[in-house]
Amino acid sequence: MPDDENNDILRSMDGFIEKIQHLRGVMLGVSLSALVLAPFAIGISLYLTTHPKFLLLLEQENDFGVILIILLVGILVTSGIWLITGLRQFRSLSEWNKRYLNYLKRKENLDKTISSTFHLDEE
Repeated sequence: MPDDENNDILRSMDGFIEKIQHLRGVMLGVSLSALVLAPFAIGISLYLTTHPKFLLLLEQENDFGVILIILLVGILVTSGIWLITGLRQFRSLSEWNKRYLNYLKRKENLDKTISSTFHLDEE
């Protein structure tokens, strides 16, 4: 009976790790989108603010110009935060992948050692 419980715990842990691995793939997609879309949004915002006609627009349209400046600053700040978060998440996911591959190698070696010690591979 205890062997069944230990086996169930190990299967549960393996299932949990597999789900984390799947979630890692989703998070990798999110971080890659941040690494692509955030610089794009920053580039467009900077282009608009440095465009020669932007100052004319601000002078001609008082209320609209103020709202536009607030929106562009919001986009720049949000995109900057998104970019930094995406970089940190990407780095974290890369480290997780290295640890996961190390775990798989150690698990495989341990399985081989247990099989050879108890002659489980000779059936």
